Amino acid sequence: MIRHLSIPSPDPVLAQFTLGPLTIHTYALCILAGIVAATLITSKRLAQRGARGPVVLDIILWAVPLGIVGARFYHVFTHTGDYFYPGANLWNVFAIWDGGNALYGSLIGGAVGAYVGCRQTKIRFWSFADALAPAMLVAQSLGRFGNYFNHELFGLPTTLPWGLQIEASNPKFPAGLPAGTLFHPLFLYEIIWNLIGVGVILLLERRLTLRWGRAFAVYLIWYGLGRSWLEAIRIDPTSNTLLGIPANVWASFVLVALGAALFLVQTKRHPDPEDSPYRDGHQPAPLNDPNPAVTAPSIDDPAGAPNHETPLSSMRKQSDV
Repeated sequence: MIRHLSIPSPDPVLAQFTLGPLTIHTYALCILAGIVAATLITSKRLAQRGARGPVVLDIILWAVPLGIVGARFYHVFTHTGDYFYPGANLWNVFAIWDGGNALYGSLIGGAVGAYVGCRQTKIRFWSFADALAPAMLVAQSLGRFGNYFNHELFGLPTTLPWGLQIEASNPKFPAGLPAGTLFHPLFLYEIIWNLIGVGVILLLERRLTLRWGRAFAVYLIWYGLGRSWLEAIRIDPTSNTLLGIPANVWASFVLVALGAALFLVQTKRHPDPEDSPYRDGHQPAPLNDPNPAVTAPSIDDPAGAPNHETPLSSMRKQSDV
């Protein structure tokens, strides 16, 4: 093997540092960087579609906390052997700073939070999801650097020049392998795959009409395909499995199937272009309007008479999401 070209794991002291009375974890900083990047990208893309004001901030106030909770608990309940055993410290279930945050759990929790936020801001859920699609891949790429600093997310042994060095004292180091063994740097593979996916989504948006959730469907398919392969050669986790297949591989297959179904269904349901990211005919007020209008004139009132619906009655309307 060519060790001088291999990827060294960072010094463990870089995994965290102190700032006064606070202990700052590099893993958390990587996640925060991803959240900030995704917010900025999604906000710009949604504004280009007609959204006004800091509407994305209103949505992520729901999506991010629920996404973090979902990410942690998905990881814990697919790695129960790491947290529930005789003498285990059950507080470790909540030790998110030590790593162990599953992307699939964050998708579930984040989707619930985003749906709530979209309902409150009157943004179509699928419009937000389409704007978010490439931003998610950027955020995930930044977050994967946290796995690098935590000396995790590596694959089978390799003799390739870019193999990842993992110290033999690492609890995740496979038993029976000699010290100095190199491993596939899965965190790096996923970063590269995700960034290529950003380009794929942007290119398809230029050539096709990826609205009504279709851009998000491409994201689901792309990420699911790449993740299924990465998880198949991953050896550092201890996940519960069905038929000997890691839980995240099953989840990847589900993600691909959902993405394909979403693309086909939304293509059939919405052949026309998306006219606005707002639902129920809602029109945002100009940013300097002191008396914003709540809704656009309805079909039943073409003259444009004021709409006197209460917020509660408006919420009862069926809308596309």
